Formats: sequence, C-alpha cells, structure tokens
Amino acid sequence: MIRLLGYCDPWSVAPGEQVRFMVSCEGATHYRADLVRLRSARAGPAAPPAREEAIHSEVDGTYPARAQPILAGSFAVVPPSDAIERLESFTVQACVWPTMPGERAQALLGTWSEASGRGFGLLLDESGALALRLDGQVLSTRVPLARRHWYLVAGSYDAGRGLARVVQIPCAGHGFHPFSRVSRERPRRRHRGEPGPFLIGAWPAGEAPAGRVPDYRCAGHFDGKIERPRLSCAALDDAEIETLGAHVPPPGATGRLVAAWDFSRETTGTRIIDVGHRGLHGRCVNLPARAMSGHAWSGRSPDWRQAPEDYGAIHFHHDDLHDCGWQSDFAFRVPRGLASGVYAARLHAGEAEYHVPFYVRPPRGRAGADIAFLAPTATYLAYANVFTLTFDRRNEAINGGLTVLDEIDLLQFDLPELGLSTYDHHRDGSGVCYSSRLRPVLAMRPTARLWGFTLDMLILDWLEHAGLGCDVITDEDLHREGEALLAPYRVVVTGSHPEYCSLRMLDALEAWLGRGGRLMYLGGNGFYWRIAPHETLPGVIEVRRAEGGIRTWAAQAGEYHMSFSGELGGMWRRQRRAPNLLTGVGFISQGFDSGAAYRRRPEAGDPRVAFLFEGVPDERIGDFGLCLGGAASMELDCVDPLLGTPAHALVVASSEGHSNIYELVPEEMFQSHPMTDATQNPDIRADMVFFETPGGGAVFSTGSIGYAGSLGANGYDNNVARLTTNVLRRFADPAPFEMPSGGRS
Repeated sequence: MIRLLGYCDPWSVAPGEQVRFMVSCEGATHYRADLVRLRSARAGPAAPPAREEAIHSEVDGTYPARAQPILAGSFAVVPPSDAIERLESFTVQACVWPTMPGERAQALLGTWSEASGRGFGLLLDESGALALRLDGQVLSTRVPLARRHWYLVAGSYDAGRGLARVVQIPCAGHGFHPFSRVSRERPRRRHRGEPGPFLIGAWPAGEAPAGRVPDYRCAGHFDGKIERPRLSCAALDDAEIETLGAHVPPPGATGRLVAAWDFSRETTGTRIIDVGHRGLHGRCVNLPARAMSGHAWSGRSPDWRQAPEDYGAIHFHHDDLHDCGWQSDFAFRVPRGLASGVYAARLHAGEAEYHVPFYVRPPRGRAGADIAFLAPTATYLAYANVFTLTFDRRNEAINGGLTVLDEIDLLQFDLPELGLSTYDHHRDGSGVCYSSRLRPVLAMRPTARLWGFTLDMLILDWLEHAGLGCDVITDEDLHREGEALLAPYRVVVTGSHPEYCSLRMLDALEAWLGRGGRLMYLGGNGFYWRIAPHETLPGVIEVRRAEGGIRTWAAQAGEYHMSFSGELGGMWRRQRRAPNLLTGVGFISQGFDSGAAYRRRPEAGDPRVAFLFEGVPDERIGDFGLCLGGAASMELDCVDPLLGTPAHALVVASSEGHSNIYELVPEEMFQSHPMTDATQNPDIRADMVFFETPGGGAVFSTGSIGYAGSLGANGYDNNVARLTTNVLRRFADPAPFEMPSGGRS
C-alpha cells in the first residue's frame, strides 16, 4: 500500500513569496507533483462539477519518495552542561501529577539516555512506582503513584557512601486519601557517561533524521504535570528536599543547588527558566500545555498572571505535536500576477493522490478586487485531524445516520501521531488546547466530506460564477494585520463555519463594518469560541473551553486563561462579544440528520430589502441542497436582542420543520425542561437577517452552515443562488446604505 502525505508552510502567501512543501511517501520509489488552482470540491454528482486548473511551474515533476517520521510527544530539554556532567553526588526532584501511571515506563527528569544506556533519571516504572535509574541499575519504591494526585518525588545518590535513594511524598490537598510517604535506599554504583542533555518528560532514544531539532529521538514520554524541577549537587534528606521544593527556595537552601526551573516564568513562550545562578535554561518541544495549575493551587485567582506561583506546572503528553519537522521536498515562489485564490500541490504515487492546499493572497498592501473571501483557517486548525467527531460511537446517534469514511480518513487510525484537534482528548483524558498547521491536516483537501474546507470551496465557486472578482485572505492574515487588511475591500464574505476567532480578528471586523464595510456571513455557528494565536510560532492556536458551550471537553478549574496571551478562554458570548453584535445572529442549535427550507417572513416586504428578492418570488427558499437536503442545516443561528441583535435588523426569512435531532445549545438551557428540540421549541431555527451599519455599510447573515451546499444546485439556477447574488451585487455597489430612522443608538 502506498501512503502519501504532505503539508506546506505557510498556508497564505503573497506574490513574490515562497511556500515550502514537505512530503512523506511510503510504498513507492517516487511520486509526481504539480500545482493546480482549486476551483470547486469533489462534492458528488449533485454538486457543481469538480474543477482543478493546472498551473504550470517549476514544481511540476517527479521526486524521489521517502518516508518522513513524525516524532510526537512533548518534553523539555536543557542543553549539555559541565555543571550537570561533573556531578558526583546529586538529588533530582520535582512535584508530579501523573495521569497514566502504570501504562508504561515514563521519564520524569534527568540525563538518562536509552540510546547510550548511561546517565541518571527519575521515572515512573512499568507499575507506576517512582524509580531512579543509574546507568543500567534501577531502584524503585514499588508503590505505584495514584492517578491525578500530586506528589513530591526525588531521587538521590551519595557518591561517598555509594547509596541511592528514592522518596515519594504525597502533597497536601483537599479530600481524604490513604496515601503515605514512601522511601527506599540501596547501595548502587554510578558510572559517569558522555555529556548529554538534561530532559524533563522524556529520555533520548537515538538519533533523529538529519535536520531535526532536537537532533535525537525521544521515548518514555510522561503523561501528566511536572512542577518545580530541582537539581542539587548533594544527596539531600527529606526536610531539605521539601524546603528546596518551595516556589522560591529560601536563601539558605540554595547553596548546593545546581538548577531550579520555574515553569511559571515566560509562560507565553517555549523557554523554561532556571532561576539558579548558573542560568541553565531550556526549551519545550512539541508544545506541552503551560499555565497549568500546580500542586499548591489556592484558587485565589483564576488568572495565572495574577498568581504565578499557583501556575508553575507544565502538562506533558506523549501525543503532543507541534511541528512534524519534515524536510522540504520542493518550494514554489508565487509569481507576480498570479490571481488570488486557493491552490494546491497535487501529489500522485501509483493510485494514491493527496492535495496540499495553500492560499495566494493579493500583493501585500493592495487589493485585486472590491470583494474578499475570508477563509476561516482558525476553524480549520481547531478541527484539524479531529478524531472524536468522526469516530466516537455516539456520533451516529447524534447525526441520525452512518458515518462514511474514505482511505484518508482512516489514516487517523493508522497514524495517531499526526496529532489531534482541539475537539479531542489526549490519551490521558485531558483536553487538547493547542493545534498547529505544521503537519498534514487530513480534511483540508477537495475530496473530503462536505464540511469546512470543502463547503467553503462551494462558496468560492459561487463567487467565481457571480463574476465580480474576488481576493482570498485568511484568518491568520487578519489576526496579524488587523483592520488594515480589510480596509481596501467593500465586501467581505465569510466561509460556512467561521467558529473560532481572536480578539484582534473580531475588533478588525467590527471596526471595518463601522467604517462602511459590508459583511456577508454565509454560515452558522460563527464567531463562537475565542482563540489565541501564538505570537512567535506562526500557525499555532490555543483554545481553552471554559464556561459552557457545545464542547467535547472542559478546561479544568483554574485553567481557563490561555497560556499564549493570558486572555480568558471560552465563548465570546460569555465575554460580552456575542456573535449577534457582529452578524445579528448567534448559535442556537445543531443537527445532522436532515435539512430544512427558509420561509419568507413579513419583513421581507420592507423596501429596505427589496433588492434581496428581485427575481425570487418564492415563499420557501432552499428546500434543496447538498447538505442534508436543505439550506438550513447542520448548525443554526437565530436573532436574540438580549445578546445584541440590532433593533433595526430585519429577519427576512426563517427556517422551519427541523427534526427533534436539532436541540438547544447548552448555554440556552438554564434548567432542565422538556422544550429542548426543534419539534417543541420555536427558537430552534435559522434566521436570515439584514441590517445597515454606520458609515454606509451593511450585514447579511444566513445563520446556517448548510447554506453553502444549496448555492450551486441546478447550475446556480435556484432561489438561494439568486438571492445571495442579489446581495453580493448590491453590497459591491458603492452607493451607501442608510441607517433607518431611529436605528442609531
């Protein structure tokens, strides 16, 4: 079997800039690559024809195949140091909160190398008990640590006496548990090995492929939190170990200190800081979770910036992944004059095919059209390689049908090291809060199921059919450049599901609208969750699922603030920026068994919206479509004045006839009551909304993810496409909209 995968960096590139492609190909001696412009997705016989336009370039050709490994698992590494290598006697210690003890041997901290069989290291053995490894010798407490409980653990070696010792001390906490202090000691012989790095959360297991950083493979990845690692140049007793384990060790306890790493320092970055006098700083690999509550978390502040001593833990996982680190196979420099749009490197090896998409934006500082499509790349990242929403056994009951998979979907079973989405749990049960584009993202391809990227390709195909010209920009561009990116455009069209956005993105859209911009929100469940993109690691986002919302996991108490920025995570609705304020509508329900049509409301006769219905006499709109048979489907938004829908907004149509699979979102339910599904609750509907904004702008919202699936029906000869094209043409017209009398606040 041939396995063909790839990714690129960056996702968005302007003329004159370069995009690199990283490819892994197994089961073949070579593969072919060429560039195509993606015009529409392969969405089935009822969809517009799939179209890919070849772009002849220097990329076209045959390349030697090679398998590029994925080195998943997070850890922290401190470079080799004479101060550590010269140690004779020592004590290594930390506070630990194991989440998978007994699953396998797991590294805590030390210089032990699996490859050389030398060094020292504190670890959990196969039973989950604390152990100290000295070269090839192991001393264990033989008492497994309890899952999700804090311990102060230490291992020491007294060179003068030739005595090794391990100790595990339960940390005081709330609740009543039968844990007791355990220690063991035994004569051991120590052999000093070659200088090597000091690792936290893993041990070296061999050399990595050339060009990788770090330049070694790791194994023994720890699952759980580690806090306050310390290294001393003497064998300490229990009292000294406990004293040295304080957040700030007292001056009298630091005389024999070699290093004391404080994980509450530089939380937004990847460095770990040694507060000792040697400055043995290190760095994190594969983005373990930071700003995590520690063993002495007091609850006095939920914000790690206000109480850093409470947030000195890092949560490591064996399935963390930031950057595959693959070597580049080829690169493409975007020529001047290449039209803005969605492109892809198309890869073939035998019968295997794989697309690696990227966006060509207009030249920086200029626009090539009055209309821009804003690709919701932050949402693509949040869902990247989602496992739970595809393979969880409950999904078929929720969706009211069977899940259909293809061979690329099934790679998630074969290659779990591809990394997880922010909808998934790590193997230890904790939620995944980071996602990166520096890896293959399986659903970003024109052959995937109708969701996200493929649905948005249908919107782009409709925009091309409308013939008014369109640039493509991305969420990542918008976060980086703010309102300046939007300023040249009269119209911005969203994707089908722009669910995730940062504060900078939201502020930019709001400011642009206030200056006369026109927003076409052609989706559902938009602007729902707050994210924090990493400011120094491009292509990485953070999500903390706090305080309600439809979610597959919840952040632990005290861990609601994002490590990248310190911002409070969760829904924008909980932070007084409900999507209704921007688009007039907000998330109300989801269902995946069937779609429905919109029915015109009396407000459709208002002269302010006469342009919407030119050539659209129908009472029912969108009783057809690729998405469950109706334009109102999957996830729905409706108006709510209490959440900020403008008083002058016109609801011109609303969906009707949804099944009982469609239920209220949890944030709408303040207590248990029977009216939770669409057959009983009239609030469960998609609202089609129009309103004007100051400065001559306007907003049109459809309130449905499935709306995009109806645009191309019957070759764009349908009432959804006509109505939406009417909006696009009027929005592209420079004639200003006027706020209705009394519409200003």
